[in-house]
Amino acid sequence: MNRYLEIAKKIKDADAMIIGASNGFSISEGLHLFADNQAFEDVFGDFKQKYGVRSILQGCFTPMPSEQIKWAFYSRLVNHYSGTYSGSDSMTALKSIIGDKPYFMVTSNGENHFELAGFSPENIYEMEGSWKEIQCENRCCEELYPAYELLKEMGEKEENGSIPADLVPRCPHCGGPMMLHWADSDVLIPNRVAHMRLQKFIEDWHNKKIVVLELGVGWRNQKIKGPLMQLVAQEPNATYVTINKGEIYIVDEIKDKSFGLDGDMTEVLKQLAGAMEHEN
Repeated sequence: MNRYLEIAKKIKDADAMIIGASNGFSISEGLHLFADNQAFEDVFGDFKQKYGVRSILQGCFTPMPSEQIKWAFYSRLVNHYSGTYSGSDSMTALKSIIGDKPYFMVTSNGENHFELAGFSPENIYEMEGSWKEIQCENRCCEELYPAYELLKEMGEKEENGSIPADLVPRCPHCGGPMMLHWADSDVLIPNRVAHMRLQKFIEDWHNKKIVVLELGVGWRNQKIKGPLMQLVAQEPNATYVTINKGEIYIVDEIKDKSFGLDGDMTEVLKQLAGAMEHEN
């Protein structure tokens, strides 16, 4: 049987799905955190020229000369990739694959695209934070504050790579600097509520037919890949499907109930969505 049809049948027969997503999925939507490419040049060429930053990730975590410049970079990033987000071919195909099945998403992506695409925030665990919020950089408290409106205003008033001083956010508690709620660091405020929802979802569907669909998660990302493969090993009726370009990693313990699809994320998802239509 065609692998896509076989996977489609597994999904159709599943009681629930868990979706894990990382950088590979973001890249398929045109957001490449690590690349010094034309897209980076188009949006951040002036920052590259002035401060030597050569990728989004480097720009986010390189100390800028001032808070006004730092927030100009942040606001441009979020307004460009989240403020104007209207979906993608990858997201459309994914929504078609999931259909009306119970689902939960765990992702290290911070751009908030799953929620913006219409997936319920109650069913999303953004384990490394989300651009929709800001927090105290000193983590003097555990509070998160909405960011989109403030970042939009920053973008509207940015001039020459800097925002007005009165728009620079300060922590209401300690007066210290703020940061995007997005980082793999000790100061990131964890989303414990979302993590608990994920654990409850797993408990609720224990021993049921579960399909774990992993999107663009490299073998180094053990925060997502490791726990998902362990879950599949523990669940007798689970199926593991991993999609990645140029790298498919599946531990021997679960190979007999796993599928690895190596290829362009968008094209693979489209083919899988087409196979789902065939099954229906």
